[in-house]
Amino acid sequence: MRILVGLAGCVLATTLALARAEALPPPVQDRAGELAPLGRGEMRWLGIKLYDAALWVPAGRGWAPSGPHVLEIRYARNFSRERLVETSLEEMARLGFADPAQQVRWGAALARAFPDVAAGEVLIGLHRPGEGAWFWHGARPTAVIDDPELARAFFAIWLDPRTREPGLRARLLGDG
Repeated sequence: MRILVGLAGCVLATTLALARAEALPPPVQDRAGELAPLGRGEMRWLGIKLYDAALWVPAGRGWAPSGPHVLEIRYARNFSRERLVETSLEEMARLGFADPAQQVRWGAALARAFPDVAAGEVLIGLHRPGEGAWFWHGARPTAVIDDPELARAFFAIWLDPRTREPGLRARLLGDG
């Protein structure tokens, strides 16, 4: 009997974990509308897992760069706000976005959006092309960025064809 109860508990825990993985927090859903996961993948550097990422798009419509989309990142390691901002700015510059004055403004905006994160924590970004981006740390809102160019540059880190991680991009877009 104990084995059956233990097995039932494992099944329930697994089911709840999968259900959580297939739903965005209510504040994100309220802002983003009905979205469905398109793809997901893991980011590794020198064999070390950094995070898992998932791309959410309007349900039933698929990916369109001009349409709203959500990037959800679950960190596997601790990262400081400063490191997240610095890495984001470096990648956006590598993709050809931002002159030095923009980098200063964009760094300040991203510092408001990103907290320090610990392993297991989730950052979520909603991109509405032409409008800007909204960010959450789990279900807690952190920032609204009313700069469409910054929002486009930030999401390009993962979704631009010139991304540093084309395999992750392919998996996010459901192609890998």
